[in-house]
Amino acid sequence: MKSSPAHRTALYPGTFDPMTLGHLDILKRASRLCDKLVVAVAINRSKNPLFALSERVEMVENVVAPFRERIDVEVLPFEGLLIHFVESVGANMIVRGLRAVSDFEYEFQMAGMNDRLNPDIETVFLMADPQYQTIASRLVKEIARLGGDVSQFVTPEVEIRLKDKYT
Repeated sequence: MKSSPAHRTALYPGTFDPMTLGHLDILKRASRLCDKLVVAVAINRSKNPLFALSERVEMVENVVAPFRERIDVEVLPFEGLLIHFVESVGANMIVRGLRAVSDFEYEFQMAGMNDRLNPDIETVFLMADPQYQTIASRLVKEIARLGGDVSQFVTPEVEIRLKDKYT
């Protein structure tokens, strides 16, 4: 008799200020690797976010709504040590998106530290689709602030919210 595979809960953390199409790409692909996906919206005061935490959570909630037809998805704010939050929600994997070699160096170091803190939690790296490799929330905000077109980088809802912030 075959046993059923273990329940896989993945946690995808980020500031999501704002969520970009690159984030959405990683989210879509991560949702195929697990039974439950927790999108953890970070409270990171050092980044001086453009959008309030409640706005970021709401934008992520709107983006993940269609995923709920096929997978359990939860959007939660978090602050503090990532590994503690991962443990608190019962996740057994952390999903991180990589755009460039410079991302890998930082993420590799973080994955190593998280492994030392809890070796039972795996970090899974997903390479950004080439069409999204240059997208960074910081750059999207700068383009929007200067009146540029960000429609190729974000969802229509996020585009409207960015315009509202800068007009």
